Amino acid sequence: MNEQQDNSGSDAEFRVIVAPDSFKGSLSSVAAAEAIRTGIRQAVPAAEVVIVPMADGGEGTVDAVLAAVGGGERIAITVTGPLGKPVEAAYGLLPDGQTAVIEMASASGLPLVAEKARNPLKTTTYGTGELLRDAVRRGASHILIGLGGSATNDGGMGMAQALGVRFLDAEGGEIAGCGCGEQLERIASIDTSGMDASFAGVKVTVLSDVTNPLCGPNGASAVYGPQKGATPEMVERLDRALGHYAERIAAHNGRHVGDVPGAGAAGGLGAGLLGFCQAEMKPGIRVIMELAGFEQAVRGAALVITGEGRTDGQTAFGKVPAGIAEAARTSGAPVVCLSGGLGEGSDALYERGIAALFSIANGPMPLETAMAKADVLLAEAAENIVRLYRSGLKR
Repeated sequence: MNEQQDNSGSDAEFRVIVAPDSFKGSLSSVAAAEAIRTGIRQAVPAAEVVIVPMADGGEGTVDAVLAAVGGGERIAITVTGPLGKPVEAAYGLLPDGQTAVIEMASASGLPLVAEKARNPLKTTTYGTGELLRDAVRRGASHILIGLGGSATNDGGMGMAQALGVRFLDAEGGEIAGCGCGEQLERIASIDTSGMDASFAGVKVTVLSDVTNPLCGPNGASAVYGPQKGATPEMVERLDRALGHYAERIAAHNGRHVGDVPGAGAAGGLGAGLLGFCQAEMKPGIRVIMELAGFEQAVRGAALVITGEGRTDGQTAFGKVPAGIAEAARTSGAPVVCLSGGLGEGSDALYERGIAALFSIANGPMPLETAMAKADVLLAEAAENIVRLYRSGLKR
């Protein structure tokens, strides 16, 4: 009998790690994990189910980190939204009182902009800068900031303005308003003398699941601009503008941010954080797994269940299921991925260590129905997987 079977021989010894990402627009990672636990317990009531909610820097990052560290404070404030109007946003302050976790999407995310109003020439990260500023003024000296789900393509210009950076045009006048994509091309020089003094010495860890550079065919504008409402003409204009912006940053402080992997994340917000803050880029899933102690938790597990809203070829590159599978390799426990839908290229995950992929949809249904019933569908799928797994062990 192998080690995996030893850990699964009786119901009381059946230990399952549940580590999903959020199901975007439907369930948080915490809610998804609870639904999966419900299904496992329907199959094996005495099972030991360890919930480790996950995120990769996108939606659900704050909840996942607060869950990982076992508490903290969720702080809600009013900030400037992506179109310049007030929105309610929130971030987390960890129990140490010195570490804050921010989702840029909370203040500058795509869901905050109606589909008909999406235009990355006009959207700003100013509200994200306001979250950073508020966290530092409350005592945070280390900020974890997730860059998924942006509505913006301003290179972090708006974020920098909120921290006190001034952008000047060719006449030496300050570029007014909240920085946005169409203003980047007007920048002639940069003045950081008025940057919030409380930000000096603050460490910023950027959580991102993408490695795109700032510009070019794999850059922020070309790859992500269209989903934010950019036409082909806008993509070309924004790409040139971001290149100009990177040149202005380099001329100001010698930081060459354009080719850094991840600089193109969140419409170039990665570049802005590298250019104006003491920022370090890290894969979001790895940071959150470390905070949660995932590698320790998975030892002795019989089975690991992860998941996300949609799984496709991009999942293999830094997203939650791929990260979980890689981290679980040494445990010997098989990793199963439950998803709202499986897209082209999802089979690439088999090479990353995923044992099996399942869509939770149990029949043809409209997307809206599947999203509304995601908790029930997740529980049913988890129950069936565990029943099948346990049946195989008994042979």
